[in-house]
Amino acid sequence: MAKTKSAYFCQSCGYESAKWLGKCPSCNQWNTFVEEIIDKGAAHVPTWKSPTGTQRLSKPSKVEEIQSATEERTTTGDAELDRVLGGGLVAGSVILIGGEPGIGKSTLMLQVGLNVAGRKVLYVSGEESEQQIKMRAERITTNPKADCYILTETSTQNIFKQIEQLEPEIVIIDSIQTLHSAHIESTPGSVSQVRECTAELLRFAKETNTPVFLIGHITKDGAIAGPKILEHMVDTVLQFEGDRHHIYRILRSIKNRFGAAAELGIYAMQSSGLREVSNPSEILLSQRDEELSGITIGATLEGARPMLIETQALVSIAAYGTPQRSATGFDTKRMNMLLAVLEKRCGFRLSAKDVFLNIAGGIKVEDPAIDLSIMAAIISSHEDIFISSKVCFAAEVGLSGEIRAVNRIEQRISEAEKLGFEKIFISNYNLKGLVKDKFKIQIITVSKIEEVFSLLFG
Repeated sequence: MAKTKSAYFCQSCGYESAKWLGKCPSCNQWNTFVEEIIDKGAAHVPTWKSPTGTQRLSKPSKVEEIQSATEERTTTGDAELDRVLGGGLVAGSVILIGGEPGIGKSTLMLQVGLNVAGRKVLYVSGEESEQQIKMRAERITTNPKADCYILTETSTQNIFKQIEQLEPEIVIIDSIQTLHSAHIESTPGSVSQVRECTAELLRFAKETNTPVFLIGHITKDGAIAGPKILEHMVDTVLQFEGDRHHIYRILRSIKNRFGAAAELGIYAMQSSGLREVSNPSEILLSQRDEELSGITIGATLEGARPMLIETQALVSIAAYGTPQRSATGFDTKRMNMLLAVLEKRCGFRLSAKDVFLNIAGGIKVEDPAIDLSIMAAIISSHEDIFISSKVCFAAEVGLSGEIRAVNRIEQRISEAEKLGFEKIFISNYNLKGLVKDKFKIQIITVSKIEEVFSLLFG
């Protein structure tokens, strides 16, 4: 019998070393190495074998000799998920979904298993019992005769035995950190186990052309738990985001080999499960009975989808010695930069004022196109003068106070026009190639931040 081998793995990035190291040379994290057994010493056959029992041999081919094939996609019955995936499921693809505990990952995947039409689905859970899954399915299902099978198992060897008997067309694993393979002598969730179990599922997906969903845990920093190589092995990485105190959830594509890597889908969490939000702009904009100061509307883009969001600002006299700067849903450092521009270029005395900023709806925005909307909301609150709810903004602001152009301005203008806005402020530099006559909304072009304030407040 061969000697048992062990190695040290970084729990942050999966770097392998023959000895223990205090600092990982790959990710520069301290005290992340743990010892794991990597070889039991006995030879073993691969866990998953193709149904024919034969090994497929790969041969090199010239580029011009390879035949092009159109990817056939399977709809999941969820329009938002299909959009994020690039149009639907691709045969043999492996999709990893990560998110915070309780955000709705299991609910989303169970809805997919229950609602996908004409496909046999196997939902494998290593975290919940069959009775718990049954209770959730009764609460969220819209298809009582769904062809969905539930398996509570954590051993990959037993899972593949059931897969050979059932022959499902879609497999859902909840979660990859709970699985373990008998070929690795380490605890479930360790670097070696996650890598080995993912490799077995990847081999199964590619040899049988079966789409596989993997639910993954995340660390306290928000990254998907396990080795970084896990994200490289799979075809698609999706991030499920949102505040548990708000009803809205965002499914964001981080990596996608079969579609755009900047798409996103929006859901509303309800007692009956996750509901698709087809027009997020109407939900993210509050219906106000009266005009209030400190509230403006900005046109942003999330992936390929234009959205209008409400930015709220509150400026008040600092009650203590040091003024407070707080932003929810927006980068605080960028907000401080915009405040410095207002102080230096426009003459507003904000250094002794508390400034609070909030993006309504509980979503996070990184698009610089809402800079102008944020600055207008801050001055509106500072001067206590309201800005009409029929006016929106789509422009970036530079350090010298210039109004900079933003990309895909036509989509932003069309979204504002569709929702009934009367005016939109954009940069002069966005006029190149823009046909203003085809829009009914009034397009106001500006080049300096001072022009915006003179037009808004006189």
